[in-house]
Formats: sequence, C-alpha cells, structure tokens
Amino acid sequence: MIIKDSEFGEVIVRKNALSSGVKFSVSTSGRLQMSVPKRTPDFLVKRYLNSSREKIKSHLNLKDPSTQRARDAKKKILMKQAKEYLPYRLKHLANEFGYKYDNFRVSHASTRWGSCTRHGKDGSTTISLNIGLMQVPEVLRDYVIIHELAHLNHMDHSKAFWAEVGSHDPHYKMHRKKLEMFSPGV
Repeated sequence: MIIKDSEFGEVIVRKNALSSGVKFSVSTSGRLQMSVPKRTPDFLVKRYLNSSREKIKSHLNLKDPSTQRARDAKKKILMKQAKEYLPYRLKHLANEFGYKYDNFRVSHASTRWGSCTRHGKDGSTTISLNIGLMQVPEVLRDYVIIHELAHLNHMDHSKAFWAEVGSHDPHYKMHRKKLEMFSPGV
C-alpha cells in the first residue's frame, strides 16, 4: 500500500503477518517505509504516521519527495531503454563468442551491474543486467555483458574466468577500473 503524504511524499506501507509492532525505515528508493502488523486498519496506519513525524524526521535520512519523483521518472526511462537494448546486445555478443544461455532479465539492483545464475537440477541459466548500464559508455556495457557470459563457463572469478574475459575483451582491466566511476543504482 502507498500513502501520499504532503511532508514525506509516497510512504510505502508493508503489512506483515510476522510484525508485532510498527517499524519505520528508508526504502532503497529513499522513501519512508512502514512495516505494520497484517491486520492493522488503514486509518491506524495513518494515525501512527502522523503521531510519529518528529521521531521519523530526527532518526531517518529521507530524500525530498520531489527527488523521489525525478528518480522514478529516470528509472522508468532507463527500464524502457534497457528492455529494448540489452537483450539485443546480449544475444549479439553471445552469438559472436559462442555462448548459450537460457533466460534473460532486466534488474535494477543498487549494487550489481549484472549476474549469471545457474538454476537447480535442470542447470538452466539466467543472465541479469542492470538498467544502470544504460548510463555508462557502450564499451563498459559490453565488458559487463562479456563478464556475465564468461560466468556461463566459470561460476567464479578464477584465473581461468579472467583469461576467458580477456580473450573477448583484451582491455577488461581498464574497463573494470573505469566502471568503478559509475554506480549501478539509479
């Protein structure tokens, strides 16, 4: 549930069967988040929010609501761009270097550019790429994609893994260093 509040902007309310009380925190998007017991009526959630304003302001580092809206708009644009571009580029580089993967997904993790996951008994693989890649130069985007494709053969960061990355991107060390100047979080 989302509450529109004139002071805090959008407040995320999570009703949790395991909650025994009300807890305030800051979500990854910088919004105020409330965790309340599952059967808490909405009017009590709003009442508790109103009675806790001073405590919230003094204890939590919240972002300005206008910043939230701008971040949401930016995230929406990047998501659209990523869904159009990243699957195409992943497929292109996989074909160029002879890799096969089963699934692809777009993510918006705050700390990872991408991941390669091997699933259970069937061994199917999923490559996830972060929408934040749309904000970095193409050569760095390609480095991340090659990095994740190399994980299809090496699910670690061994010497063999880095040798494989280097065989497709001879300048990977420089690209890896330059990527540190950016953040995957949007």
